[in-house]
Formats: sequence, structure tokens, C-alpha cells
Amino acid sequence: MKRRHAWLLCAWLAFPALAARQVVDDAGHTVTVPDQVHAIADGWFAHHSVVMTLGAGRQIVATVNHPESQPWMFKITPTLHQALQVRGTTFNPESLLAKRVDVVFTSKGNDKAESYRQAGLPTLEMAFTDYPSLMKSVTTTAEVLGTADARARAKAYNQYLQTTLEGVLRKTQNLTAAQRPRVLHIQSLKPLKVDGSHTLIDTWIKLAGGINVAAEIQGNMKEISPEQVLAWQPDVIILGAHSGTLADSPYAELFAGLKAVKNGNVRQNPAGVFPWDRYGTESALQIQWAAKLLHPERFTEVDMVKVTQAFYRQFFNYPLTVDEAQRILRAQPPA
Repeated sequence: MKRRHAWLLCAWLAFPALAARQVVDDAGHTVTVPDQVHAIADGWFAHHSVVMTLGAGRQIVATVNHPESQPWMFKITPTLHQALQVRGTTFNPESLLAKRVDVVFTSKGNDKAESYRQAGLPTLEMAFTDYPSLMKSVTTTAEVLGTADARARAKAYNQYLQTTLEGVLRKTQNLTAAQRPRVLHIQSLKPLKVDGSHTLIDTWIKLAGGINVAAEIQGNMKEISPEQVLAWQPDVIILGAHSGTLADSPYAELFAGLKAVKNGNVRQNPAGVFPWDRYGTESALQIQWAAKLLHPERFTEVDMVKVTQAFYRQFFNYPLTVDEAQRILRAQPPA
């Protein structure tokens, strides 16, 4: 019997792949990951929200995020304060090995990915630019984590997002062009940058019943002239959470005559674990917030404080108070 046990042990040591799994990342690479994932390095700012949604935020031991830029992320997952924090999107592979990292997540096309692989670190390149690819990325991340809990959370989140998309679309799809406000999403005021077509921002503006006035420009965070904003004459201006205010911008006087400014239709975008308007799981909240903003008469039943509290309780295991939910909706940091 002892000899048989010894043979089994030798066989297990000789074939460590038996204790591993294969996952296809968002870039199409087949990656062998450990059977159990305990320590994660996450090199894509937005992907942290996916890991947290799947209940594995505490497993992030190396991060590119920081408490000053994402204070709610660190409030809700305080163990991130003890994680290795780097500036930019590049880790030192030796530092990750010292942290006993099991898997590394990077954004698709990150030029450091190959150096992580050469160091023997299972590395997954992640990407999502629309809602179908977001749901796919959530599912892929759950497969990497490999637990029944992560898979159940991925299924629950994807169902939540799908139900939200369908619910909002039912109320906005029949709006005429004349009923759709002309919306400008400003990502930055210094320099002046906006989000155009072929972006998640363009998608949620349309879903929420608006028209993206910057749709003639393709891509995220495109620098434009202030004269272009005057030519567009948006009905509604949504400012990125970290963009500052129009009043404190170089364009305060120039933009004073804009329809959106004169009618008081300038709003700061909410920001929680990650800015809602950009690429994270809270985009499911962004759709509802934007729909309520653009068409309050069609979404009278939507109480964004309660919606936000319920989302954080379900997906981040965090019991937001009313005050905390209101602060997130106003893009304010924790008190």
C-alpha cells in the first residue's frame, strides 16, 4: 500500500498540469492557470471591478489603482492598501514572484505581458468595449478564479446587466430623434477631451435615449477645440467624475451661452469603485442613471440611491448607507 501511495505521489509531481486548468483569455490566448487561485496581480484599472464583483477583491496582491484616484475601491476592499501598488500599468515580474502571484491580468495588448509569461506567471489579457464583451470577460474571469461562488456571481451579474439593458431599452427604443436630448460626454476639461462613437460611452448614451453629439469622432478621450463644443450645442453635458467643473475650467465664460449650461443641464458623472461612465461592472448602474437623467418621466420608479445600495450589497458585499450612495452619485469620495 505504501509503495502504491509513493507511486501516486511521484505521478502527481511529474504531471503538475493535472492540477491546473486551461482558460482562453479575451485576446484568444489559451492560458494554463492553477487549480486554485489565491493571489492576483491586476494590471488593468477597470478589471479590478470585475474581480471585486466576483467576490475576489481580497485576493488582489498587486494593483495599478491607488486610494487617491479610486477611494471607494480601497474603502470597499481595504486589503488593497496592503497590496503592491505601482504607477502606470507595469509590474516588475520579480516582485510578483516574491508575492507568490498565481495569475496576472493585464489589458489586451499590454507590452509587458510577454515578460510575465517568461517569468512563468500565467498571464491573461483582458478586454471589453461593449456589453457582450463585458459579460464574456466577467465569465472568463470567473473561470480563471475557478470557484463555484465566482461562477455563480458571474451568472448573477450577467443576468442583472442583461435585464437592465432590456428594461431601459423597452422605454427608450421608440423615442423619436426629436425626443432624444443631444448629449456631450466630456472626459477631461484640461485638456478638453470627449468620447465619440465606437465606445461604451456612445452605447449607453444611445441606450439611455440620447444622441451623442460627438459621434462624428471615433474613440475614447479625443482632444477637441472649445469651438467644436459651441458648434455642437448640446442639450446635456455630462462631465467625467475626475474632470473638474465647468466653473473652474478655462471655458467657464466661453461655454456660459451653451443651451446645456443656461438650462442647468450639466451633470458630474457618478464614480464608485470605478467611474461609472467608463469600463467597469458599474456600467450597469450608469445605464440606469443616464436613462433617469435624460428621461425622468419614463423612469419615475428608478430611485438611484436604492438601486446603488442594492447593487453594492449584492455584488460588492458592502452595505452602503444612504449618505454613501449619495456621495457616489455626486462623484464624491468617502466622508
